[in-house]
Amino acid sequence: MPPPLAAAAAYDVAYRPMVEADLPFLCALYAWTRAEEVAQTGWPIEAQHQFLTSQFEAQHSHYQAHYPAAEWLVIEVAGEEAGRLYIEEWERELRVIDIALLPAFRGKGIGKAILEDVIALARSKAKAVSIHVEMFNTAMHLYDRLGFEKIDEHGVYYLMEWGPS
Repeated sequence: MPPPLAAAAAYDVAYRPMVEADLPFLCALYAWTRAEEVAQTGWPIEAQHQFLTSQFEAQHSHYQAHYPAAEWLVIEVAGEEAGRLYIEEWERELRVIDIALLPAFRGKGIGKAILEDVIALARSKAKAVSIHVEMFNTAMHLYDRLGFEKIDEHGVYYLMEWGPS
């Protein structure tokens, strides 16, 4: 159930199922998303790397255990690995478990287009779209512009939802 590529096709986006060989790329992507935060610890670079690797492994295991029916997708742009989209369909909603793009692909409209396609898929099924977003995530304004609303708080995360109405 990958989202259709209506909006994202303009950016030469493709999705492919994650395979074991993608784990080093996905770990590096995860590390990039947390690098600035972890750098503030002052730990040596090798300790930061070890911590981020262990955190990726823990997150990956958690996702696999708690979202058994999810689609684990690698996002490619013009054939190049660009990010990840993890999504699971539930009775009343599509849950975006995770979406992340490498720095070279951010700020170009690609993430917005992917989310627009996820919303289009949800709309076609009369379902909502939900996602947990860190409170200080720079993409928060994007979710707001797309019509997501904060419906709950979980620690440092907002549960945000786009409704089909």
